[in-house]
Amino acid sequence: MRRIMVCIKRVVDFNVRVRCRADGSGVATEGLKMSINPFDEIALEEALRIKERNQADEVLAVSIGTTESQQQLRTALAMGADRAVLVENETRLEPLAVARALLVLVAREEPLLVMLGKQSIDDDQGQTGPMLAALWNRPQATFVSKLALVNGVARATREVDSGLETIELDLPGVVTSDLRLNEPRYVKLPEILKAKRKPLDVVSLSSLGVETRPQFRVVRTDAPEPRPPGIKVKDIGALIAELRRRGAL
Repeated sequence: MRRIMVCIKRVVDFNVRVRCRADGSGVATEGLKMSINPFDEIALEEALRIKERNQADEVLAVSIGTTESQQQLRTALAMGADRAVLVENETRLEPLAVARALLVLVAREEPLLVMLGKQSIDDDQGQTGPMLAALWNRPQATFVSKLALVNGVARATREVDSGLETIELDLPGVVTSDLRLNEPRYVKLPEILKAKRKPLDVVSLSSLGVETRPQFRVVRTDAPEPRPPGIKVKDIGALIAELRRRGAL
């Protein structure tokens, strides 16, 4: 079966202003709206479009997280995913542990393509996709803004520092989506109701038998220092003089 596996993450909605806990133990998420990581939602939308072009037979949504992550998986099912799998885990995982868990699911599901966002908006690490590709020993295309499947090959246009780069990778492989790949569809109420009848399997992280011991320890989380207010200058001469005063010139 031509299956696309899309990995999604539950994060604080991008419209919500977050704050750090007073004791520096992390970001306060209590009572906040949670959503699918925006870049993962873009990856899901692209997978659905590939299926709608009859280039895939099934779209599988996968998430690793708490029981509450079922909410985001149900949203993925409402968007059009055929089924979903939740790897239930209550603790924070590093990207390498996530990639190892996804690799076990890849071995079980044998997807034609694995898609996920280029990064999650809560930690901005952007490591899971490349790590999964390395563990799987399959090619990858990251920061993809355009994707086409042609004769068993994925042709991807990537956004790089110097502009755009187009590469081809043999399938199966890993693709991480950039912001400009597409605009995700709006989920309507009938699709939300239908999603309740779609299969959503729950497995425990411990049952996958992967190493999850953390390599790093977060000592403290603090908000960035507030930026000093700007000033207005009347002309270029005043700007140059101010820059010299501040040692910038």
